[in-house]
Amino acid sequence: MGSSTTSARFSLVILLLLLLVQHDHFASADSSLIQKTCKATKYYALCMSSLKSDPTSLTADGKGLAAIIVRIATTNATATSSYLSSQVLSSANDANAKKVLKECADKYGYAGEALQGSLQDLAAESYDYAYMHITAAADYPNACHNAFRRYPALAYPPELARREDALKRICDVVLGILDSLGWD
Repeated sequence: MGSSTTSARFSLVILLLLLLVQHDHFASADSSLIQKTCKATKYYALCMSSLKSDPTSLTADGKGLAAIIVRIATTNATATSSYLSSQVLSSANDANAKKVLKECADKYGYAGEALQGSLQDLAAESYDYAYMHITAAADYPNACHNAFRRYPALAYPPELARREDALKRICDVVLGILDSLGWD
């Protein structure tokens, strides 16, 4: 009885070691896909940190990596839209500021919708449409910036400039990943 228990434990230890070795090999193979994919983008460090923040990236293919980045971009656009909506409420006395902030909140909302559309395009492997939606999402912040330019008395908020830059960069990362998929 003692020898069968020892044998079972030994077999379990061997099985666990094999699984760990296989997992390490699997993770390093997927890690190299992430590195290769990110090297095809303009913002390697942003790509790497974004993908490393999502544990599903280790099991994703190129299309899956693009979808992960799109979801991060969608979160950015949605959070910025919410941020701008809250700013509308705090600018109750300035009609122009209220108008511009509302317009900007709408533009970032549209960016989020375009990014959602690109997820559907990715799923359908319609990479040209995904590219178009992501390009549109990256351009919506320009419309917001232009809205501020129409009212020279309104300063473009530094926080909004930071968020605009972040969205554009993350969209550039997705576009780089799409280019690396070889769909064209």
